[in-house]
Amino acid sequence: MRTALVIGTGLIGTSVALALSARGVRVHLQDTDPDRPRTAAALGAGTDEPPDGPVDLAVVAVPPAHIAPTVLRLQREGGARACLDVGSVKERPRRELVELGGDLSRYLGSHPMAGRERSGPLAADEALFEGRPWVLTPTPGTDTEVLNLALELVSACRAVPVVMEADAHDRAVALVSHTPQLLSSLVAARLEDADDAAVRLCGQGIRDVTRIAASEPRMWLEILSANPGPVADVLEALAADLDGTVRALRAMESADDAKRVAGSAGIENVLRRGNAGRERVPGKHGAAPAEYETVAVLISDTPGELARIFADAGRAGVNIEDVRIEHATGRQAGLVQLMVDPVAAPVLSAALRERGWSIRH
Repeated sequence: MRTALVIGTGLIGTSVALALSARGVRVHLQDTDPDRPRTAAALGAGTDEPPDGPVDLAVVAVPPAHIAPTVLRLQREGGARACLDVGSVKERPRRELVELGGDLSRYLGSHPMAGRERSGPLAADEALFEGRPWVLTPTPGTDTEVLNLALELVSACRAVPVVMEADAHDRAVALVSHTPQLLSSLVAARLEDADDAAVRLCGQGIRDVTRIAASEPRMWLEILSANPGPVADVLEALAADLDGTVRALRAMESADDAKRVAGSAGIENVLRRGNAGRERVPGKHGAAPAEYETVAVLISDTPGELARIFADAGRAGVNIEDVRIEHATGRQAGLVQLMVDPVAAPVLSAALRERGWSIRH
């Protein structure tokens, strides 16, 4: 691939353009908002000048409702040898392209499973897709050249290709992406009118659950509008679980011992099912989940503290597998939770104490 056209210079489109440009591909940038391609170009993502002729690959990074019309326009203008979209829904754009008379042999639907709660070109990152699954949904009629160009793109972005049927993809993302977004928003909405005293008690748990609730509502409305049925199916099953959980909690308030026992059993069942489901979530680098031990260290909120603690862990010969930071309410301090191999935990704790760090249990 020598040339590419990225249509839509938001987070995903600009990140793709940055990755391709870094590997020597000449990338042309387009967007309905002329400021966005200029911003992306200034970041090193390519040029906002139109291409002189057909490019090798057009990457369509627009909302789901606009994918099919955009691909059809490109095909009719002969703007690219192949077209690929990076939308989060796959079956509807493909169906709409067929209805519009588009050529499926020169088009491939794809979805990089990466993102963040921020949007726009300034949030883009060349390494956004590194090590992440990138779903490809070819059909029996997909041209081999198109599939090869798609695989070349995935490789340039250092992602991991995953081939799926379009409808299977849409059911999967309804469960692992679209429904969690709605649930995060629903929990965060409970905070809107909550007492200030309650909100001040927010800890890391509520921050984790509501992080993606900061996402752009218009963008998510477009995504959910393209995949409402599968999301509704997941929410319907979840609603049944919620109804059972509410009944179990009410039973735990009962004066009847048998009802309280039954209610407790119901809640325990939900929690254990949650444990089992959480264990299936892939761990580091997509491998099976690993059990880590947490070493909690109290640090002051001053420049260089995190760098110093990581350096001290390195001197101790301990690899930090993951890290979380919980900021103390009303204090210029925080608790850094260092996740390490259980065997390394006592070694790290001893080494950090020796260097003056305060270890919390």
